[in-house]
Amino acid sequence: MKLGIPVYQDVNLLDVAGPLEMFYWASKIRTDLQTVLISEDGKAVTSINGVRFEVQACFAEAPALDIVWVPGGKPEALEAIMRDHDSAYLKYLRQVAPTATWICSVCEGALLLGRAGLLDGHAATTHWAFVNCLKKFSSIDVDTEFKRFVVSDNRLTGGGISSGLDESLELIRLLFGTDVAKDVQLTTQYFPKPPVDAQLPAVPPVCQMVWD
Repeated sequence: MKLGIPVYQDVNLLDVAGPLEMFYWASKIRTDLQTVLISEDGKAVTSINGVRFEVQACFAEAPALDIVWVPGGKPEALEAIMRDHDSAYLKYLRQVAPTATWICSVCEGALLLGRAGLLDGHAATTHWAFVNCLKKFSSIDVDTEFKRFVVSDNRLTGGGISSGLDESLELIRLLFGTDVAKDVQLTTQYFPKPPVDAQLPAVPPVCQMVWD
């Protein structure tokens, strides 16, 4: 079972590394799960906070994927990808989606799936600040309740950045059962109790991203 994370310059590091950690520990139990990081040219990418990391494949040579996991990133990076409806990234998503069992995104990655037409007719969520950006795709039923993740048939989308941890655990549960998901939760000691209790503000009334 191949799970691919297609990355790009200025990607959100936790959107990639958090779920990757969860999937790594799941693969210790279910050795049929293999995760691969993929970039357009197969070269390393630098995250939005300046961490540079290697990938294992390029778009042209990546294996067929059973699961596609699309991360968010710097808004300007997403705008550049989405301005060209046939950009290499969007074309890759459309190429691998038909044979994938699960199509997933976290944070603004839902915008990339939306632009690729892969969330049409589905319910989906994204980072709270970009809810009205996702609403620009009229065929998507956009969550406005700030859910950590939303399951819609074989689409799984997560809210902002840290939501990818909950979302990846949910995917592990859906794929391998509750016991495996609990084992990963225990191994990573994922029992969050933040030292602060901030409240999400109102969604910005207008999307600040431009891609049309």
